[in-house]
Amino acid sequence: MKHRIVVLGAGYAGAFVAGNLARRLSPADTEITVVNAEPDFVQRLQLHRLAAGQEIEAPGLADVFAGTGIRLRLARVTAVDPERRVVAVADADGGGELRYDTLLYALGSHVADRGVPGVAEYAFDVAARPSALRLRERLDVLYERGGGGQVVVVGDGLTGIETATEIAESRPGLSVTLVARGELGAQLSAGARGHLRRTCDGFGITVVEHTSVEAVEATRVVCADGTVVASDATVWTAGFAVSPIAAAGGLDVTDNGRIVVDRTMRSVSHPHVYAVGDSAYAIGDNGRPLPMSCASAGYTGRQATEAIVARLTGRTIANTKLEYLGNHISLGRRDGILQMVDKEGRAKPKYLGGWKAARIKAGILRMSLWANSHPTFGLPKRKRRLAATPDAAAENRVAA
Repeated sequence: MKHRIVVLGAGYAGAFVAGNLARRLSPADTEITVVNAEPDFVQRLQLHRLAAGQEIEAPGLADVFAGTGIRLRLARVTAVDPERRVVAVADADGGGELRYDTLLYALGSHVADRGVPGVAEYAFDVAARPSALRLRERLDVLYERGGGGQVVVVGDGLTGIETATEIAESRPGLSVTLVARGELGAQLSAGARGHLRRTCDGFGITVVEHTSVEAVEATRVVCADGTVVASDATVWTAGFAVSPIAAAGGLDVTDNGRIVVDRTMRSVSHPHVYAVGDSAYAIGDNGRPLPMSCASAGYTGRQATEAIVARLTGRTIANTKLEYLGNHISLGRRDGILQMVDKEGRAKPKYLGGWKAARIKAGILRMSLWANSHPTFGLPKRKRRLAATPDAAAENRVAA
């Protein structure tokens, strides 16, 4: 009987691991199923661009996995039962259960309202493709009015910075305000903070610092200090959270629901479950938890792949690097910041800014898209033919 591997989520981490497992494991011995709610691969790192009115590629997952032997199930994960080793899913046909021998949990994260009233009702976000498209529609309406609509971006993390600068550059008729809990770019070096501030000034972005938001309303944002900022579109980027599914299933998780894993990305409570990306609470080589980021998705994905392949083939598990090297920040299309960090996660004094940093970020995005659009990295055609069983090919065609 084939060893059943079920991958939950086909984002940067899930698609990467699924493809590598298909490339390295024999299709005669293993069966890989990927469960994903969306039919396309979503470039989450570029959703702020989509919201700002630009086009980004979204390869269909049926095409991405075609010929790899990977089965694609378009469905929403509703529950995980690690004791019975089953996953409950819901789809257009009503859903059902999928049994597994090894589970890779890669459901990622979503926007967190942090209990602030009005966020769910009135705010937009760029954490998923549907929500980014809703923001795009709203910005289109404001831009077409030509009356200088007010856009407020709450949160000065990387997502907030990239969203504010992208909208300001792409929609010059709109007034953009960025609300920062602390100092703008506090996680950056002094030089990079100065570069960021000059860029915001150049785009005409109003920065409100050392302010927390107390409520989001239909036409304004109310701050804890009593400041009120008028808003025709509020974009919430003040934090992300993971699905409660892992905790509800009885997996050992942190207070915020991330699955606690060992050095090989295996759940400390259920050894047949692996977690990668934002869903995993993994300790990096510096002794600190890896942050929620695309880079972490790559590192944890590589380690999980090595561990799963080794355990299924009786080999020694290779420890891959678990590092956090720095941040690549887009500031519109022609500017950016490359900020490296030390082993403690603190910003190094030197940084790279301007068009060179923008080109490096663009190159990273292109490589990431290629890797996830070609998840088996050119699996030999002979093996593809062996892997592409009639059932797998039929299921991918139906999903398309």
